[in-house]
Amino acid sequence: MEDKYLLGVDLGSGAVKLTLLSTQGSVVATTYKEYKTYYPQVAWSEQEPEDWYNTFRDSFTRILKQTKIDPRKILALASGAATHTAVLMDEDFNVLRRAILWTDQRSHKQSEYLAQNYNEEIFKITYHYPDTMWTLPQNLWIRDNEPEIWHRTKRIFFAKDYLLYRLTGEYITDWIEALGSMFFDAEEKKWSKKLCDIMGFPVENLPKVVAPTEIVGRVTARVAKETGLAEGTLVVAGASDTSLEILAAGAVRLGQSTVKLATAGRICVVTDRAYPHPLLVNYYHVIPGQWYPGTATRSCAASYRWYRDTFGDYEKGKSKKTEKSAYELLDEDAGKITVGSEGLFFHPYLLGEITPYKDPYLRASFTGFSMKHTKAHASRAVLEGVAFSLRNCLTVFHSLKMDIKELRIIGGGAQSPLWRQIVADVLGLELKKAVVDDSSFGAALLAGVSTGVFSSFEEAADRCIKIQEVVKPDYNNHQKYEKLFTIHKEIHDNLADTYRKISELYGSWAI
Repeated sequence: MEDKYLLGVDLGSGAVKLTLLSTQGSVVATTYKEYKTYYPQVAWSEQEPEDWYNTFRDSFTRILKQTKIDPRKILALASGAATHTAVLMDEDFNVLRRAILWTDQRSHKQSEYLAQNYNEEIFKITYHYPDTMWTLPQNLWIRDNEPEIWHRTKRIFFAKDYLLYRLTGEYITDWIEALGSMFFDAEEKKWSKKLCDIMGFPVENLPKVVAPTEIVGRVTARVAKETGLAEGTLVVAGASDTSLEILAAGAVRLGQSTVKLATAGRICVVTDRAYPHPLLVNYYHVIPGQWYPGTATRSCAASYRWYRDTFGDYEKGKSKKTEKSAYELLDEDAGKITVGSEGLFFHPYLLGEITPYKDPYLRASFTGFSMKHTKAHASRAVLEGVAFSLRNCLTVFHSLKMDIKELRIIGGGAQSPLWRQIVADVLGLELKKAVVDDSSFGAALLAGVSTGVFSSFEEAADRCIKIQEVVKPDYNNHQKYEKLFTIHKEIHDNLADTYRKISELYGSWAI
């Protein structure tokens, strides 16, 4: 039978990735291209929506050159992106400002206002408490600080929905993306007028909400000319990047879980219901009737990237002369250091922390340097520090007695064999690593289920997902890490008030 294809798109935190999947279940090609994130002030982070579309267009052109396929053989495409990334548009669908990313912390005052005045009501409706990562407080910041922009705002998109609009002209979002706004009713699955009234936005101006699997439109003639896609290609609603990563990892049955080493770190468990809890983020799974409650550490692979960019000039220079990346070179030296980095601790709170502290004032620190410590010790301490933060996340699931039957490791950081082993040892749990596990692959699987190529998500996972490695924990190392974890928490407890005092002295430096 002649091959046809499914296209998955991921608008990531810093780049777009495309995966072209054969309907027989094999990955035919992938592309990856970065776009710029703007940091106009301390603790601010923004992106240009037009960059997403242009980078997608350029990436698809590369796919065509790479594969020489007839684009008419692509049955459908679906996309995903990080939640909470709102695009504000006027009544004629013109973008009014850069999109604020979930890592942006400028809305701390608005979050505090919501917490003081509407905390329990918001939690009851959305299953979440106010925080700077949600769209509701971000929009309140715009209302308070950019009133001319807010007055002109008549449409609110989210990142992957902006791409969907550019491809089809449709103003639509999905249930999972909508839940990330903090003005969507989790139980009723509809926009909440009460919460829209808080920010002063008409609920009728928000996009139609559909299932992630719904086919919402077709590629227009104009877009076909601009991108090389075939006119009339089916476009699926899509979902959040995390929900698609969970699908891509094969976590499609109750109890299956993921640990994610990406810009942020997350542990998510597939369940049959929501678990409203102050330290959990609850989202619908792409599979109807399922959820994936999750914890989050704010700076995961972002911590290692910061470390590489700040202290890794030697490795970056050397990588240009070898086939190894700067990360691989850092890992090589870190792998020579013993468990615990000989008493050197790192806390990855570069942007504050979510689970379990929900404290935007926390900051990163190395603790315990002595004359014997080297750069290699610091490199390992960063990897271990992130793993300890994930261990802290795991305590929330233990307290709720949630059943974790299987743990699959995903994200860019999971490409590191050393980091995978450290995480397995710190958690004391076996980790399964799939060959392909990013959200663009999950988006392609979603497109396949939507078009009937796969009869179910379970069939899609069983047919297409291959396990690369099973990482077994070293229990001797785990026992050592458990003792070190206690000290790791004590260091946080002792420094938390200090960081708040620093914030009082330096103001916006800390938040």
